[in-house]
Amino acid sequence: MIKVLIADDSAFMRKAISKIVEKDSQIKVVGLARNGEEAVQKVKSLRPDVLTLDIEMPVLNGLDALKIIMAEDPLPVLMISSLTKEGSAETIKALELGAVDYIPKNLSYVSLDILKLENEIRGKIKHIARKKRLVRSRAKQEHRQERLTATTYKGGYKIISIGASTGGPGALQDLITLLPGNLPCSVLIAQHMPAGFTRTFAERLDSLSPLTIKEAQDRDTLQKNTVYIAPGSQNMYLSKKGAKVIINTNKKDMGTLYKPSVDILISSVADIYGRTAVGVILTGMGNDGLLGMRKLKEKKGYIIAQDEATSIIYGMPKAVVDERLADVVSPLHEIANHIIGIL
Repeated sequence: MIKVLIADDSAFMRKAISKIVEKDSQIKVVGLARNGEEAVQKVKSLRPDVLTLDIEMPVLNGLDALKIIMAEDPLPVLMISSLTKEGSAETIKALELGAVDYIPKNLSYVSLDILKLENEIRGKIKHIARKKRLVRSRAKQEHRQERLTATTYKGGYKIISIGASTGGPGALQDLITLLPGNLPCSVLIAQHMPAGFTRTFAERLDSLSPLTIKEAQDRDTLQKNTVYIAPGSQNMYLSKKGAKVIINTNKKDMGTLYKPSVDILISSVADIYGRTAVGVILTGMGNDGLLGMRKLKEKKGYIIAQDEATSIIYGMPKAVVDERLADVVSPLHEIANHIIGIL
């Protein structure tokens, strides 16, 4: 049985989330908290497996509560985040502080949004509950690895494409901030995120890395030393000439379960760059990216998959590994080394 603590200052939200999660017989709500202070106290007394945590709360807000919890009693945390510019900035900060993922909500239509997110909420809770040990070990890490340096490159690979979903923002920050500033190619990222979050995420990564990191715009010309993050809720792929980024402008965008779609991005990279492309698949639910990696493998590109031990959710990498498409299956902290070693 997975024990869940729900922290939200809205009585409606506490009740709504409780009803949603307890539709699954494997999940039990063991407590409710009306503010961050109560959340801190009840994490200590109830020892839940997962905490859902609102950001805007009285007495002690979600971010301050999260800092205390991750320092004293770390566990998998899902943030409840509003779909606003301010909400997205706070959510990115929460992920940096140790939250595993977030549940976006539109405050104007919260009841409708929560009902649409039922399966996602239950799925995320069940998956991340298994990663309590990983969350604790990350919370105890006092020192990050030093950024890698490279003075010469072999020149064999011309582009890196990365796909991620649940747990991806933290994994991407750990990976991208290790890469040197003289990277001789472009990096393209499809991270499952809603509109409004990716620009804030890109700005945060840009402040931490010597690389130029931006939310991609339609018709961007690819530059070396630059990371392009697909805009939330839109697909990104390359034009046939390979020098331009295309955002959400033709039929390729129709019928995809996820936007940004990892499959669409990596398939376009495979078509244009073939054996000179590197594909990286990180933590995430489902199998988005599998079709793209198949195509990249057919074109003789190089594929790196994150391993199970360091993945918050070993879904997307597992799909690639199970089909024996990956050239390397690597712990997250070693992926940057693999990339530098083959460029």
